[in-house]
Amino acid sequence: MQGAGLNRKRPEIERRKWPRLPLAIPVFVRSREEKGKEFLEFATALNVSAGGALVAVRRLLPLAAQVLLEIPSAPVAATTALPKASRTLRARALRINHAEGYYLVAMKFSHPLVNQALPRSASRRKVDSPL
Repeated sequence: MQGAGLNRKRPEIERRKWPRLPLAIPVFVRSREEKGKEFLEFATALNVSAGGALVAVRRLLPLAAQVLLEIPSAPVAATTALPKASRTLRARALRINHAEGYYLVAMKFSHPLVNQALPRSASRRKVDSPL
């Protein structure tokens, strides 16, 4: 029975700080080509986490390219008080792979999409009793 465990696949260890959610979200990718020409391309974010995203684009981006990801707002979202800044994310291309006519670009957000917890002392306020 020594060889019975050899065919078992070890579970992959998650090395990311935040788990990725498998989604298909339409996004606009704004960046510059190798020659410096700016472009705007309609693309699809295939998965997203608080720290980054995997985006399928048709145009080859330079490695480490600075990117703006713009999430188009739905008509309902446009009437809400959602700030425009929350729909535009700064990112950097970390890894690029070619797959069936697309480039899969792994991007890291400049600022993670998580709420920073307040220090414990800042969250406590003294409340005067009305009595």
